[in-house]
Amino acid sequence: MKVFFKIVLSLFLISCIKNIEITNVQNTLPKFQVKLDTVNLFDKQRNRIIPVAFYFPKTNQKIENQKVVILSHGYSENRLGANKSYSFLTKNLASKGYFVISVQHELPTDDLIPKTGIPKIVRLPFWKRGTENILFVLNEIKKTKPKLDYKHLILIGHSNGGDISVLFAHKYPNLVDKIISLDNRRMELPRTKQPRIYSLRSSDQPADEGVLPTLMDQKKFEIKIIKLPNTIHNDMNDRGNTRQKKEINNYIMEFLND
Repeated sequence: MKVFFKIVLSLFLISCIKNIEITNVQNTLPKFQVKLDTVNLFDKQRNRIIPVAFYFPKTNQKIENQKVVILSHGYSENRLGANKSYSFLTKNLASKGYFVISVQHELPTDDLIPKTGIPKIVRLPFWKRGTENILFVLNEIKKTKPKLDYKHLILIGHSNGGDISVLFAHKYPNLVDKIISLDNRRMELPRTKQPRIYSLRSSDQPADEGVLPTLMDQKKFEIKIIKLPNTIHNDMNDRGNTRQKKEINNYIMEFLND
């Protein structure tokens, strides 16, 4: 009789594991095909072109309460197209029904970010310009797509783009629902429950002192900090391998479903 129960239990556990595996696979399958559009917006006040890439579901059906994600790329020494260097992430989000806006923050005519001096001081004007880019793009998209869900705005940024996103959250906390930082290193994460704060950290690039909240603050404000032991800072975009991209996407979806 004991042998019989052991066999039944084993079969039950195997069935559960298979069901979990199937569910995980189903959760990673795209729901929609993805369409990419690009446009150069123009901010008259600042006399500045802002290239933008839109990733969104290719479907005729209406998506209720479609949430908006604004992505800010890492620093690329004013190379155009840097905002398209996270397609593994932007396409995955769009396939899940999100409307993704990837902003090009740097132009070839811009000054290069200083490599000397205190980063938080010498780079602040560049981060401020990035926050102005995000705010302008957000206001423009609200005019053309007023039915998107702007009450639950999500900002994602890598490296320097993470610092821009975090600064935006400091300046306009009421406009943002969630911030996901991919290894920002200079601008301190807000110590707050709203907007919600999440961060994925690389294995090789430490953040400056005070950027990351203490364990006590993480618990107090329900901030989630996850270290990726097998992913370096420069592999948190399309340069990463399949396993790294999958891990980042899985964590981001976990954060968005939180």
